[in-house]
Amino acid sequence: MSATIYIHEFRSRLKSVLTWSLSLAAMILIFYSIFPTFAEQAASINKAMSNFPPALLAAFGMGQVDLSTILGFFSFIFLFAQVCLAIQAGNYGFGLVSIEETELTADFLLSKPVSRAQVMNSKLLAAFTSLTITNLVVWASTFLSIHLFKDSRTYDTPTLLLLLASIVIFQLFFLSVGLVISLLVRRVRSVTPYSLSLGFGMYILAAFSGLEGISNLELITAFKHFDPNYIIQHRAYDTPLVLLNVAVTIISLVASYWLYLRRDIHAVV
Repeated sequence: MSATIYIHEFRSRLKSVLTWSLSLAAMILIFYSIFPTFAEQAASINKAMSNFPPALLAAFGMGQVDLSTILGFFSFIFLFAQVCLAIQAGNYGFGLVSIEETELTADFLLSKPVSRAQVMNSKLLAAFTSLTITNLVVWASTFLSIHLFKDSRTYDTPTLLLLLASIVIFQLFFLSVGLVISLLVRRVRSVTPYSLSLGFGMYILAAFSGLEGISNLELITAFKHFDPNYIIQHRAYDTPLVLLNVAVTIISLVASYWLYLRRDIHAVV
């Protein structure tokens, strides 16, 4: 690993990390501020929700959970947080090595006395550090919000920890998939359309996976691999789907190294 490359990569993402982290913290705090109202009017809200199609409720993370409970309401918030986390991680994955080619600095970087493997290691570690900071902010804002608005209500702490612990694996999935896609396409001129398409695309697949006849979509999308409703109901992960998620992440990372080590980097002329 190259410390110089690591520091440069981390500093270049610092503003983005702060923006994503503070935005997620604000979202969790604002959403939880209305939780007492939900809890007090649980009966009328549940009655109103019963009139909506089950597929629609599932798409917005409101199926099979009681939103009047702390964890039930958090599952609703967590789904929106997952969308943001997916876009952020995908953004870093798509831009990890493509940014030098877009800015025509790749040949300059690779002319330095560092191997391509060292470059990749440094960039990945910097991206992971950036995502970890956002992860820790989500943890802190979640516990703070629950403490501020739970009143006398209780919740199962181990289940909440399971939900929050899933974030790191979730982030790595989108980081690695974004990275390998960026190496498979000829040139990524802008990472935003790619990361938005990956994040929202998998969210839409998760929304449709509950429909009859297409439940196998859960094998494709990471949102179903770490479905907050499933985790809360079973107080455990869906092990086969989590193992599938980890396998895709590992394969994507191995493929990314293989592609990057053999990639033809065009020189600036």
